[in-house]
Amino acid sequence: MIQGSIVALVTPMDESGAVDQESLKKLVHFHIEQGTDALVAVGTTGESATLDEDEHCAVIKAIVDYAAGKIPVIAGTGANSTTEAINLTRRAKEAGADACLIVTPYYNKPTQQGLYLHHKAINDAVDIPQILYNVPGRTACDMLPETIGRLAQLNNIVGVKEATGDLSRVKQIRDLTSNAFAIYTGDDATSREFCLLGGNGTITVTGNVAPKLVHDMISAAMAGDNETALAIDSKLAALHKMLFIQSNPIPVKWAVAEMGLMGKGIRLPLTWLTEDCFDAVRAAMRQAGVI
Repeated sequence: MIQGSIVALVTPMDESGAVDQESLKKLVHFHIEQGTDALVAVGTTGESATLDEDEHCAVIKAIVDYAAGKIPVIAGTGANSTTEAINLTRRAKEAGADACLIVTPYYNKPTQQGLYLHHKAINDAVDIPQILYNVPGRTACDMLPETIGRLAQLNNIVGVKEATGDLSRVKQIRDLTSNAFAIYTGDDATSREFCLLGGNGTITVTGNVAPKLVHDMISAAMAGDNETALAIDSKLAALHKMLFIQSNPIPVKWAVAEMGLMGKGIRLPLTWLTEDCFDAVRAAMRQAGVI
């Protein structure tokens, strides 16, 4: 089981919007040095919605190559078309990804049975560990714990990223699954509490900016050390908030660029962070000690 602080990696771009391979390599090495436990390639934070399929798969392959086996790579391969999700998942396996993160279909709002059949089709088509991703604030579709429990019985489905921020779901999902099934949070603001309740880690945005602090906080929480986890989380609290002052990944890309790790590139319809937010994000970064 992959556990701990799993960073949903930004995809660095130049000002024209082209993927910046040198900065991507620098970021992967940065996270290895900082103790990040695993990386998610081309998830929501990696701008999966605006990369075409070939670019998407090329970024996954590049991250796998730059990681060189030193850190697990989880590929974002979800889509609101089952056929497309199967193809992306198959190509991620060919690229050498360790697992795939598969978001619930967005916009078309399937039923719970539709969600089950969608993920079962991917499970049956591609033999690679698969992590469900439930983020109704983005998808307008909530995968209920009962559906997660059904899917957990399938051979390739090994975990879930539960990004509702509802802490009661840790127990609900655990009661419906085995201890071998990983339950990750996708909500930075409640990640400490989530892991204290028995979660297996976080798939984090904040970890792009403060990877060592997030790693140490999550490690303490998973060990049941609330005092240490709380002390670290207090330094991160402003970042958890300010990295969502505008739509993700707008603020986090600005922050990573501010740290000198990449240039100022993002793709429409997303735009660069507006100047009125600079001071608030900088203050949060100073509180975390990253600038």
